[in-house]
Parts: sequence; C-alpha cells; structure tokens
Amino acid sequence: MILYNVTTSIEPAVADEWLDYMRTTHMPEVMGTGFFLKSQLCRLLNEENDGITYAAQYYCLSLEHLEEYQLLCAPALRADMEAHFAGKYVSFRTTLEVMD
Repeated sequence: MILYNVTTSIEPAVADEWLDYMRTTHMPEVMGTGFFLKSQLCRLLNEENDGITYAAQYYCLSLEHLEEYQLLCAPALRADMEAHFAGKYVSFRTTLEVMD
C-alpha cells in the first residue's frame, strides 16, 4: 500500500474557503479518478509558520497506480487548485510505503 501525502500551508485569510474547497471539490475529484482507495485530511497541530497547515492523504495499491495518477490526472487538479488559490498556499508532496 502506498500513501500519497500532500502537505499544504494556507494563508489564514483563505483557510476556511480552502478547507471547504478541499472537502467539497478537490478531494472528491481526486477520489473520483479511481486511483485511490481512501483519503483523509489532517490538520497539523504544531504550527511553525504563519499559515495553517494540512495534510491530505490518499491511499493507493501500488506505486504504479500513483505514477499513472500523477501523469494523467494530477496536472489538471493542480491547475484548478492554483486557479482558486494562487499565491495563497505552498504545498509539498511525499510518497510513503505503508508497512502495517
């Protein structure tokens, strides 16, 4: 099992709007691609910057599935995020292997 983690620090002024967008639009669209089995959204409690930080986590069966998602679907989904929140957030992505 592969965990695809997208950590995002969002400006406080748009954090509520971003959170609503993630819950009602972005995460359902990511799940709708069919590449992931489940997802969850977490908020970091130990903030070390001026933003509010969240981790959107998506589980898939294999690294090949994730790579196919990144090739076929991720560019459009990232572009949509950028269209809504340009300059208001910073994200980084990590890929983890679930051991248990």
